[in-house]
Amino acid sequence: MGSARITYMNTHAATTALIPNNLPVPSALGSLESYISAVHQIPVLTVEEEQDYARRLRDENDLGAAQNLILSHLRFVVHVARGYNGYGLQLGDLIQEGNVGLMKAVKRFDPDMGVRLVSFAVHWIRAEMHDFIIKNWRIVKVATTKAQRKLFFNLRKSKTRLGWMNAEEVSAVARDLNVPESEVLEMEARLSGRDIGFDAPEGEDDEHAPASPVAYLAASEEDPSEAYERADSEDHQLALLRESMASLDARSRDIIRRRWLDEGSKVTLQELADEYGVSAERIRQIEVNALKKMKALFAA
Repeated sequence: MGSARITYMNTHAATTALIPNNLPVPSALGSLESYISAVHQIPVLTVEEEQDYARRLRDENDLGAAQNLILSHLRFVVHVARGYNGYGLQLGDLIQEGNVGLMKAVKRFDPDMGVRLVSFAVHWIRAEMHDFIIKNWRIVKVATTKAQRKLFFNLRKSKTRLGWMNAEEVSAVARDLNVPESEVLEMEARLSGRDIGFDAPEGEDDEHAPASPVAYLAASEEDPSEAYERADSEDHQLALLRESMASLDARSRDIIRRRWLDEGSKVTLQELADEYGVSAERIRQIEVNALKKMKALFAA
């Protein structure tokens, strides 16, 4: 994420172009503080003005009316963004995301709904901020589904004390948010965790450095070239087995399959002898001859 100063030098340039000439604008818009000061100097619209601009935008696609609706509500975006300071993200970045939500709300606002734009826009503004927080709060996403996103934001507000929640608090949160207790516990664990580097920090003394994931998550199997050679060898052996089995007559193939290849307990010579109406010794001879033939194909 870029700094708030860089972000707002870009944002202010666009904002300055939108502000009507009769509105007071500070001469320097190079910092977050000057941006906030500027948007607080833009007058708040009356109900009549808001309705007039909204109808001109809806009916005539008047972009000037859209500018006035957006600019008069930029201060509200700042107010909402300040409510998310506890997530460790730049206030400037949150404001910029909220401005995107505000513009989406203005585009969809219907003045005949009977509500003020600020009441309609707050949901769009927060949605953009929520999406930004989820994507940037941690390197690894802490919430990926709609239910997890809801739990993420509500759990932070629902916790009544520092540290891990007790069973009663977990049950209360699960009941209030209509989610299983297991999901509450899982999200609390995610919130309580922190990102760490996969490799040990550079310059750390190997003898005294804390264990990093690379030390205990290393693959214990062979390297890719060895794995490929092993898989290729297994495929080759399996092909030879199929070929050698196909070379046997039906009785010999059945005896080898049931004596050596079928899962579970191995059938006995006597069982096969009873089935084929011969002696157990004859079954043994067929088995030995079949195995010799198969070994010859493997050795070829």
